[in-house]
Order: sequence, then C-alpha cells, then structure tokens
Amino acid sequence: MTTPADLFAAARAASAKSYSPYSKFPVGAAILAEDGAVYAGANVENLAYPEGICAEGVAIGHMIMGGATKIKAVAVYAPRLALCSPCGGCRQKLAEFSDAGAKVYLCDDTGVRETVTVGGLLPHAFDTEDIG
Repeated sequence: MTTPADLFAAARAASAKSYSPYSKFPVGAAILAEDGAVYAGANVENLAYPEGICAEGVAIGHMIMGGATKIKAVAVYAPRLALCSPCGGCRQKLAEFSDAGAKVYLCDDTGVRETVTVGGLLPHAFDTEDIG
C-alpha cells in the first residue's frame, strides 16, 4: 500500500529531474492513481514563457499515458520552498482528474508537512458538467 511518505519520496526524486534553468525552481509531483500506481513528474521550463509545464501536469500526463484517469492523492515538493502548493492552473488540472476529497500532500525536505484536499485548494472548480 502506498503511503504519503512514499509519494513524498517519489515527488522528491522527480524534482531532481526538473528542467528549470531559468527560474532555478525545481518542482516534483507524484500522483497516487485510483489503480494504485504512482506517476511522477517534474516541471519543464521553456525560454518562451509561459510555455513550460508544471510538475503536476507532467505527472497527470504520465498517469493518462499509463491508462489511469483518477487521482486519489498527490504530493508536491520543491526543494527551495517549504510547503509548495500547486499553482492555480494545476489546481484546476488536479480537480479535473479527482474528487474534491482527494488528498494533496504539501512537503518540505523532511516529508509531508500539511495535508489538504483538492476541494480545499479550489473550492469552486470548473466541472465538466459546467460546460456541458
């Protein structure tokens, strides 16, 4: 069974693979999908701002390519910032692929320091029924 500490470790390892030569702000994310698999991602910057991709988006892409579609939990880690929270765009991306109660683990160098939910981060997310 995957624990929050396992997700932290995967997010931390992913952050080491970040391509962030401009901001020098690596971020890693690790998703626990409903199928029990863990999918990780790191941010990938591009000189043509804002064409980069956030770690959460990369992890979601890996999840989709792996055949899963639902997030149970996600850990986010940035070595230069304690408790790195997903940006606004990533909050909506997480909401797209999870329930409001999905756990979001905010991590520092020592591990998970705070647990929130997707709904708590984005209480009025767009829903597919909203555009329907």
